[in-house]
Amino acid sequence: MKISATIIAFNEERNIARAIESLRCCDEIVVVDSGSVDRTVEIAQKLGARVVDAVWHGYAGQKNLASEGAAHDWILSIDADESLSEALEGEIWQLKKNGPEFDGYTMPRLAQYLGRWILHSGWYPDRKIRLFDRRKARWVGDFVHESVDLQGRVGHLKSNLLHFTCDSLSEHLKTMDRYTTLAAEQLVSRGCKAGIGQMLMEPPWTFFRTFVLQRGFLDGVEGVAIAYMAALYQFLKFAKARYMSGS
Repeated sequence: MKISATIIAFNEERNIARAIESLRCCDEIVVVDSGSVDRTVEIAQKLGARVVDAVWHGYAGQKNLASEGAAHDWILSIDADESLSEALEGEIWQLKKNGPEFDGYTMPRLAQYLGRWILHSGWYPDRKIRLFDRRKARWVGDFVHESVDLQGRVGHLKSNLLHFTCDSLSEHLKTMDRYTTLAAEQLVSRGCKAGIGQMLMEPPWTFFRTFVLQRGFLDGVEGVAIAYMAALYQFLKFAKARYMSGS
């Protein structure tokens, strides 16, 4: 079992080294870069990754491009702001030794937000299929929240994939602006009508669900921030969709 690690990147000089250095269990590392103007490419190449320059095709399209260009059929796909924990790396080494029993594997994703590891708020365990046989899997999702569509059996790894999210609220707001635009475009493309009722009702419900039902209060001040930002995300998504559709 040989594994190709794939990472898509754009101006990720802050994160790319950590991601690559965590992938010692892989037989090659492919970074698909979409025109970075910082040191992303330089750092990746120095660390032994093969860098492919590609025009942006959307998140799913870019990740499929990375999978298709890999040398091996087994793909371990991580984002530039993620890395394997030591325990997860150990699990993958053991999987390579024993051979795979499934066609793809999920792994829990543990996020660090404003310097704190988040264990509630709907953020954990946040299982994702990230290790898969590309002959039976493909990334799907035209705009945002891409995922792996696996036509086969799914296994589950126990250890965490680490996700290093926003270090500041300003960074979170900047990221949210981009993602809510994509989410709004997705709504419009599906012909969904964004009504005033959704703009009024979804944000408070989202805050309540995140902070109370998903126990965000156990994440402290950061849990409050996550709940408020999740509510704002819903408002901006529907407001932008309403504007785009000319309502």
